[in-house]
Amino acid sequence: MPFAKVYPLYVQKAERKQRTKAEVDQIIRWLTGYGQAGLQRQIDRGRDVETFFAQAPAVNPNAALIKGVVCGVRVEEVDDPLMQRIRWLDKLIDELAKGRAMEKILRR
Repeated sequence: MPFAKVYPLYVQKAERKQRTKAEVDQIIRWLTGYGQAGLQRQIDRGRDVETFFAQAPAVNPNAALIKGVVCGVRVEEVDDPLMQRIRWLDKLIDELAKGRAMEKILRR
C-alpha cells in the first residue's frame, strides 16, 4: 500500500482531535529520521509503506521505548521489523489523537 494513501488518514485522525498536520509530520520525522523535504518526496513519489520504512534515514533509537496496544496487538511484541515500525507509527498517532503532550509522544 502506498504511504501516500495512509498518510492522509493519519492527518485526518489528528485533525479530528484538534491536532495538526505539522504534529503528524514531526512524529513521522522523529520516528524515521526523514527531514520534511525527504518525507514529502516519499509521499509525492508514492512509495509503498515497506519502501518508505526501508529508505528511512535512521529509525530513532528511542522507538524501542514505544509500548502499548494497537488493534489488540502489543507493539513491543511484534516480531516482523516492518510491521513493528508500522505499529509504532500507529501508536504514536493514537497518542497524538488522544491529546498526549508531544514531549511524551517523542519519548523525551
